[in-house]
Formats: sequence, C-alpha cells, structure tokens
Amino acid sequence: LTSLEFAILRFLVRNKGRVVHRDEVLDGVWGKDVFVDARTVDKHISLLRRKLEDDPQNPRHLLGVRGAGYKFVE
Repeated sequence: LTSLEFAILRFLVRNKGRVVHRDEVLDGVWGKDVFVDARTVDKHISLLRRKLEDDPQNPRHLLGVRGAGYKFVE
C-alpha cells in the first residue's frame, strides 16, 4: 500500500462499523486546510479494494453506502 492508501485504511478501521462521509475522510486524512476533490476518496477506495478485497466488485470489508459514504467491516 502507498502511504496515502494506508492512511485512508487506518482512518476507516479506526471508525469501523460506522459510515463516514467522504468529507470526513478528506478532513481526517488530508486535513482541513487542503483542497482535494471528494471524488479523490472514491478513486483511492477503488485502488484499496483492488489490493485488499478478494472480489473488488463485491467488497466485503470496504463498503460504499450510497449517498452516505464508506464503512469498514471486519
């Protein structure tokens, strides 16, 4: 994993079981003073799924919650 991917994963794991909005991930990983497009989170989650999930198209651990954000499930 890249250091950024690891930071995103660590943030999601620390909030496991809870849906976190993209903006929370942005603030928690990049910081509040940095402008990063929210879609950047989507791209990095996709990359993480490819590396960590057995079937990235049907993830078991890095779940997307439509209209809400992402959730890490053990």
